[in-house]
Amino acid sequence: MFVSVIIPCFNEKETLTKILKKVQNSKIDIKEIIIIDDHSTDGTVEILESIQNPLIKIYYHTYNKGKGAALRTGFAKATGDICIVQDADLEYDPDDYPILIKPILDDKADVVFGSRFQGGSPHRVVYFWHRIGNGFLTLLSNILTDLDLSDMETCYKVFKREIIQSIRIQENRFGFEPEITAKIAKKNLRIYEVGIAYYGRTYSEGKKITWKDGIRAIYCILKYNLFY
Repeated sequence: MFVSVIIPCFNEKETLTKILKKVQNSKIDIKEIIIIDDHSTDGTVEILESIQNPLIKIYYHTYNKGKGAALRTGFAKATGDICIVQDADLEYDPDDYPILIKPILDDKADVVFGSRFQGGSPHRVVYFWHRIGNGFLTLLSNILTDLDLSDMETCYKVFKREIIQSIRIQENRFGFEPEITAKIAKKNLRIYEVGIAYYGRTYSEGKKITWKDGIRAIYCILKYNLFY
């Protein structure tokens, strides 16, 4: 099976080149790397325009729409058998790709979540209240989906391509995470979770999610589980 790596990107000039190198060096069969620039203004576009690699496909949003909108664009363009979501920063390590796709390759899973809170991989200690918030959102999501995930908000979500392309994504920002979790929970899918490494960023290092996104996540958990 070949993999499409989907990378939403907004103002990541400091890490973009490094993450692309790590993705390309990962030990899996990559068919394409799809980058969606969400109207960056920090010099990211200039880096992207200098890339000349047939493996890397780049799409540009004409205004900032959000991570969910970027993923919507990327999933629609994907042609690989498996789609992996990869942030453009260095919080998540492409060295984890083999363990992420293994349940699908073994025909045991249709969707795989990479959990920051399982297993013995390195986990950077950053923000206490973010951990509490993640735990609360995952718990609330689990109550309504009847899944037993440990990390609903993780970036690393892996899908068989036909599954993710069959789901209409409505959220434009970080509400994508609870929305997609609710929608896959309502399908007859095999969902797995594996432990991953996590190298979290501070806000001074470029972290973008805020408490407002947490409020939106609660709304999305209720909306997509109870009314869709």
